[in-house]
Amino acid sequence: MKNRILVLSLVMLLGLSLVAVGCPPPVVDPVPIPQRLIIAMGVEPEALDTIRMSSSPAAMVSEHITQPLVYLGVDGAVRPLLAESWVASPDALVWTIRLRQGVKFHDGTPFNAEAVKFNLDRFLDPASRAPFRFLIAAIAEVEVAGEYSVKLHLRKPFAPMMAHLSHSFIGMLSPTAVKALPAGALVEHPVGTGPFKIAEWLRGERIVLERNEGYWGGATKLDEVTFKFVPEAGARVAMVEAGDAHATMFVPPMDVPRLKADPAIDVVHQTSVRVIYIGFNVLIEPFDDVRVRQALNYAVDKEAIVRYILGGAGRASDAPMVPAVFGHYAAGPYEYNPGKARQLLAEAGFPDGFKTVLYHPTGRYMKDVAVTEAVQAMLRKVGVEAELRTMEWAAYLAYLRRPPGEAVHPMYLLGWGTPTLDADYSLFPLLHSTLWPPAGWALSFYKNVDVDGLLEEARITVDLDKRRALYKEAIELIWYDAPWIFLHDELQINIVRKGVHGLIHCPLERIFAWDAWIED
Repeated sequence: MKNRILVLSLVMLLGLSLVAVGCPPPVVDPVPIPQRLIIAMGVEPEALDTIRMSSSPAAMVSEHITQPLVYLGVDGAVRPLLAESWVASPDALVWTIRLRQGVKFHDGTPFNAEAVKFNLDRFLDPASRAPFRFLIAAIAEVEVAGEYSVKLHLRKPFAPMMAHLSHSFIGMLSPTAVKALPAGALVEHPVGTGPFKIAEWLRGERIVLERNEGYWGGATKLDEVTFKFVPEAGARVAMVEAGDAHATMFVPPMDVPRLKADPAIDVVHQTSVRVIYIGFNVLIEPFDDVRVRQALNYAVDKEAIVRYILGGAGRASDAPMVPAVFGHYAAGPYEYNPGKARQLLAEAGFPDGFKTVLYHPTGRYMKDVAVTEAVQAMLRKVGVEAELRTMEWAAYLAYLRRPPGEAVHPMYLLGWGTPTLDADYSLFPLLHSTLWPPAGWALSFYKNVDVDGLLEEARITVDLDKRRALYKEAIELIWYDAPWIFLHDELQINIVRKGVHGLIHCPLERIFAWDAWIED
């Protein structure tokens, strides 16, 4: 998939809209070549248990180990993986899924319908508090219909059902391995069906995967894949330049000219489905006032951030999702207007500004620290003093995902990708009031009953034009309410050492190594 342009397609499924983007699953040459690949990544996965994963770094590692039932091809279509076929009932309330036979988990446990039911029931169990439970919350019951057949009974028709089942966080785990854990314990070393097995997780340093000799798709060429955790982007780039790592992501744009001149390095540009934003906790003063939230949007020069901080590797956001997402409507961007920002702050009772705290990660997104520092400087010009606080990735996510009353973060930097390229995934988990933490990812605690109603209606509406109209109305309300500072849509810049072949640079901000090999 190297240097391939992502193809997006609109698929009609039972009259319901589905737009999706994905990366191909393992298709490997069965001839092994002894070699070891090292990928440097900015943050450590917060977890590798399906009911605890919540980020692309976790997905990048886990997809080498565990596999979902289906995957999304580069043409946007849902394709077989552990499932071979699927069909919906005429009323779209029952999905019958036929499973691939002859597949085993790494521990020898057979993959079958009982295993699928175990995994989906575990993911759906409210007691698990899975942060991405919303993906398949439409399922009321998982029925074993045969050794290699399951039926999913839905509460109501749900357009992106099969696309959601392709999500990395719904990878299949060995029921034997999970049941062997002490009561309440989480999976730390997942046992899946994928082309690699986990060999070592040295916290704070690396995860090492080894080839699964019994992989149903044929053994990989690589003996080993190591993911090293290096938060500082310059250090990751230096590792690849020195040959201490073979690839990395989120390369600083300013380094690109030098790297392109290096005969040992390939620079890979890839699209992305991620928006970057700064959320407000709207339950906390002064962010409970829409004028304050709008003021801070006017105070930040997004075009300058894209031009000077990102080196052009992005675009100022004009909606809460990228333009490629079905349902996108350009409500913005907010213009850079410090005078308007000061006026709104004065109207809200803050003529001299105020002090606040802006939380942010480091190493997770392109130039994330530099972006927050730029925002801090711009806010200072309108009298708002934002103290920056950096947290380690896993701790950061846990800190933000506290319920109302416990959540005290005033502002936070985060990104959100839309792997289904459908506005339901972009908006519902982040901006619908039923998905305030711990139920979901609505970390701003935003609630607008009109937006809630529009999002609910849109996810079950059949007519495409009506669905677009519903999202347009919802986006206009969200844009006015400004629960975020809408920053930018992100692009990807990766680097790879020459001689490394077959790496997949995925638009979902991941590098996959199951087809890779290193030239001698």
